[in-house]
Amino acid sequence: MYHYPPSILSLIKHLSRFPGIGEKTAERLAMHILKMSHSDAQQLAHSIMALKESIQLCCMCFALSDSKVCKICSDASRDSSTLCVVEQPGDMASIEKSGAFRGLYHILQGALSPMNNIGPDEIHFRELMERVNSEPVKEVVLATSTSVEGEATASFIADRLAQFEIKITRIASGVPIGGDLKYVDQVTLQRAMETRYAL
Repeated sequence: MYHYPPSILSLIKHLSRFPGIGEKTAERLAMHILKMSHSDAQQLAHSIMALKESIQLCCMCFALSDSKVCKICSDASRDSSTLCVVEQPGDMASIEKSGAFRGLYHILQGALSPMNNIGPDEIHFRELMERVNSEPVKEVVLATSTSVEGEATASFIADRLAQFEIKITRIASGVPIGGDLKYVDQVTLQRAMETRYAL
């Protein structure tokens, strides 16, 4: 690696800091960037800087947005009576890609984790309670992860929302379509058995 000049080594070092990018992948990316035209490299650099300068959190749902209110929250065709609670913007993006949900979102920007000193005040829990109290919400869908933290977060929120006259639901989880039972972990199988339904 030391046969590269300092400018390439610096780029490789920075690229390897990305999640899932090791040194070899970073080296390949650096070589690709080196082969790009000057114009394409400028556009890439401009896109990165524009991202850092313009992206903010939606003031309503805390999604990533380039304006004060995100496109989903400002879309009048969305069902404002249904609120889906997720941990991160990527979770919202996954649900949106499925096309299965037409309501609004509330992004916690994390999950409860006492071991890491993350309590209700470190996530957007208070804002969720305020939304449910002030907006015409009839159902809250808890779509946090099935990790220990995600389950604890869903349980905590469901307990606190019980004071409101709303429907509280949890997304189903279990054996994936096309999944082979012998490769499914025990926790997933347990959840699949617990959430089985009649045909």
